[in-house]
Amino acid sequence: MEILLAKSAGFCFGVKRATQMAFDAADTYQSLQSLGPLIHSPQMVKKLEDRGIRVCTQVDEADGDAIVVRSHGVTAEELEALNACGKAIVDATCPFVTKAQKYAADLSHAGYLLVLVGEAHHPEVQGIVSYAGGEVVVVASPAEAEELPKNRKIGIIAQTTQSIDNFRTIVSVCLEKTRHLKIYNTICDATSVRQEDAVSIAAQVDLMLVVGGYNSANTTRLAGLCREQGTLTYHVETAGEIDPLWFEGVGRVGLTAGASTPQFLIDEIMATLARF
Repeated sequence: MEILLAKSAGFCFGVKRATQMAFDAADTYQSLQSLGPLIHSPQMVKKLEDRGIRVCTQVDEADGDAIVVRSHGVTAEELEALNACGKAIVDATCPFVTKAQKYAADLSHAGYLLVLVGEAHHPEVQGIVSYAGGEVVVVASPAEAEELPKNRKIGIIAQTTQSIDNFRTIVSVCLEKTRHLKIYNTICDATSVRQEDAVSIAAQVDLMLVVGGYNSANTTRLAGLCREQGTLTYHVETAGEIDPLWFEGVGRVGLTAGASTPQFLIDEIMATLARF
């Protein structure tokens, strides 16, 4: 059985930066907490906990010497509370997310209806929305964009892990809604490369494995894109979830992983596949 591993599988720049900052902070502070899970990988969050980096859900719950801001960022209200709490702050927000937050504030301040392409429940999206002072609409699909009212000025940004094709289609819909459209492509370059790699490999194999947290939006999107190619696709978090029966009669397997998936999980799955 041949295994094709995507070159882009695993940690992106923002996640690698956030985890390194957290581990470095663990060497500096005696007690440390992250405001929400640092990244969307339960297995990596467990490793961080083993280093003494506990998760808290609210600023007033933090009782350590320092607080780490997760890679997805926090809301404007949470940031204000952090600055007022008197604790040391380790800001591990991905720079791409910070840029999206700034564009949200700028467009809103300039009087645009802000259209944010993304998933309303995702913490990154909730954070970005909080930095806009005016009207904001979160849309996940072209169908939802069709429901937007005609508007004098529309500004569009995206969740950093969005599909570029979905973003383009929603932009096209919004072109019909206004004569004044301002667009900032806030999708992370690494996201686009990762998605292109996954689609390319899925077209060449009999079965696709996508590795990453079930709570990871970009991993779920990778699995969806592979399925759209008509390829049998399984989304798994760990090697223990793999069923050998999946591979009966399979000649080629593709493997990719989300931006929050640590290398040790990819290595474990590669070792499992090599035994079949």
